[in-house]
Amino acid sequence: MGENMFIRRKIVRDTLMLTVMQLFLDTASLMLNAFITRKLGSSAIGVLTLTGTFLGLAGIISNGNAYLCTSRLISEELGKKDSSPEHILAHGIKLCMILSISVSAMIEVFAETISERFFRSSELTADIRLMPAALISGAAASCLKGYFNAERRSSVTAAGDILEFIVRCSVIASAALTAGAVSESGVCGIMISGIIAGNVFSLAFFAVMYLRSKRGPKRRGSISFKEYAALAFPIMGGGILTAILSSTNDALIPICLRQYGDSAGRALSLFGIFEAIVIPTLFFPSVILCSMSGIIVSETARASASGDTCRIRSLASRLTEFTLIYAVFSAGVLIRFGKPIGEALGGGRLAGSMISAIAPVIPFIYMEIVLEAMIKGMGLQGFSSLNYLAEYAVRISIVLIAVPHFGFIGIAASYYASNVLGNISRCIKLSRASGCGLHPVRNVLLPAVYTFMTMCASELIVRTVSGSTDTIPQAVFMTILWGCGYAGIFVLIKRSKVRSTPCQTCKIGKSLSN
Repeated sequence: MGENMFIRRKIVRDTLMLTVMQLFLDTASLMLNAFITRKLGSSAIGVLTLTGTFLGLAGIISNGNAYLCTSRLISEELGKKDSSPEHILAHGIKLCMILSISVSAMIEVFAETISERFFRSSELTADIRLMPAALISGAAASCLKGYFNAERRSSVTAAGDILEFIVRCSVIASAALTAGAVSESGVCGIMISGIIAGNVFSLAFFAVMYLRSKRGPKRRGSISFKEYAALAFPIMGGGILTAILSSTNDALIPICLRQYGDSAGRALSLFGIFEAIVIPTLFFPSVILCSMSGIIVSETARASASGDTCRIRSLASRLTEFTLIYAVFSAGVLIRFGKPIGEALGGGRLAGSMISAIAPVIPFIYMEIVLEAMIKGMGLQGFSSLNYLAEYAVRISIVLIAVPHFGFIGIAASYYASNVLGNISRCIKLSRASGCGLHPVRNVLLPAVYTFMTMCASELIVRTVSGSTDTIPQAVFMTILWGCGYAGIFVLIKRSKVRSTPCQTCKIGKSLSN
């Protein structure tokens, strides 16, 4: 009982700390995007986004989704008797070095082809040849980060993420400040230089923390390198598939926007606004869920390895309920204030309209964060990969069909269709695998009603006091009132819950929903 209480308190503490960290990173990232948009132009953001997309794809292939692999497999190792997490970490680093060096060699050989085919420019070849430095250092850093997450040392992972972000953004921002008119090659070089600096610094930090950590006597791990690779490949396959499909979707959007009638510069500008302003704004409220996701993978993996189905069912039920209650309110806020937010961030009326238009699908988008964490923690990699394949098939098909005819309306349609279909299937799969029930009325309809009621009440109060809600300070004040009223309803109203009584070990699930 004492150990369970300690774990519960540590999970709550780590979640709060990671939420604050993620809130800082997301806020700083939005500000950086807005700064670059004003300094270099929205087309530069499009180039930066395409560069980041390609690096993300190459990174997943070169490190084999190392953070998730090491985090989950080390967590399972820690649940075994006489465990050796250091041994599993060594397997992870070895596999990542094999993959990252191989991918780096291919990038060096085919740099010119990548520049012409993916980026539609022959000027980026030299910049692309710098990418291996980012890939190799990032792969090793991801392994060490996964190790610390599995060891429940979230303070180390948080510090590493913050330091990496500060270094990366400092390099990018300083280069943007000193640059005049920047070509596509210059923008790409700025992005890659920042990522290399951040990854190298992150690797050095995690390496120092690992060497300073106190470890027990060396033991032989429960699995060999071949067994580690066999367990890791399904996890890697899902991550690689998702990265390829996401990169394909991102690469097609500017092409389809040009078919709609926009020039190349205009298409890159619109794509940059969408990826740098609209999407980060929609995901900004999800910081608490993103903070929990790594912890959820680790805790679910431990419960799955020990056969604790009761704990898994409790986690699934409470996390699903909390996520939907939170996501419905977040969607309401962005629907109401999407336009002024988009304009304040430099995206103009178009960005604001897109935020408000896509915001209703936020509950499905946020559910993916939690559902995927539990599905991967339970080892259901096959389902995850197939579901992502179906989801992106729908998204890419709609982009190809609708965007050339309807522009940004087609992009919004692709997000609606893919997220709704993909996450309904995730909900059904998790419900069957964990035994937790789906409660759409309690978890979706009632929060939507409460959101509307508290919005009307808070807007009436603000209009009575100040006369309008048009300015950012007035919108912030109204959102605070709105949030307090919404949270108050769930505190004061005691709803009957038809749910099986959890056992003592399942009570750890409560800490993630409080």
